[in-house]
Amino acid sequence: MAVPFDVENLNEDELLDLHHRVVDRLNFLEQVRNRDLMLEFSIGDRVVFTPTGRPQIFGKITKYNKKTVSVITDSGQKWNVGPNLLERAPQTEGTALSEDNIVPIFKRLDGG
Repeated sequence: MAVPFDVENLNEDELLDLHHRVVDRLNFLEQVRNRDLMLEFSIGDRVVFTPTGRPQIFGKITKYNKKTVSVITDSGQKWNVGPNLLERAPQTEGTALSEDNIVPIFKRLDGG
């Protein structure tokens, strides 16, 4: 429940402090919203997005950033994309994991 108050009685310093507090709160709420959107996706998920004035771009999520996720496109480009612009790419033949495209990685015991 909001408590009403009269900003007309605030001096300049109080108004500036209020302004900074409001901006900080709005930034925090945006970060929470972005984090929640990012958590709908996992590293390695195949996604699609449409930059303004360009065709759809397909790729895989490689990293979470503070406000965006990093996507490596099918053509090898790196994009930092807001999670609100991402959609899951439809599964097409050859995009699902199968034993044919899983490579075992072995740790060397000799340290080299």
